[in-house]
Amino acid sequence: MRYLKTFALALTVVSLASFTVLHHGWADYDQTKPADFKTKIEEAVYENPHVLAKVKYKKDVITVFLAPTSRMTDRGLTADMITKGSDVRLVAYPHKTEKNEMRAERIFVDGKKFELR
Repeated sequence: MRYLKTFALALTVVSLASFTVLHHGWADYDQTKPADFKTKIEEAVYENPHVLAKVKYKKDVITVFLAPTSRMTDRGLTADMITKGSDVRLVAYPHKTEKNEMRAERIFVDGKKFELR
């Protein structure tokens, strides 16, 4: 029984640690340097923990972290609106250390604004 409790505790610690590593907090992004740009979705992954979109920004393809799927759908932004070839406008913050990564504050699809925070 004692080993079972130790195993359960270890499993809990590992699980919590993995979620911490995967979480993309706002502190990692420079909110003093917002980028506001129009682009096309090159690739999208509409799943948790965050929806991801690969887009062209300047001359590079970057990864933009959007909101969790539940927040996206609650605000009317469905998976079929974020697909390859979709024209979007993004307002996003660059990652402080990762050159090709941003986190979106809002996205415009077909002229409609969706707040993501």
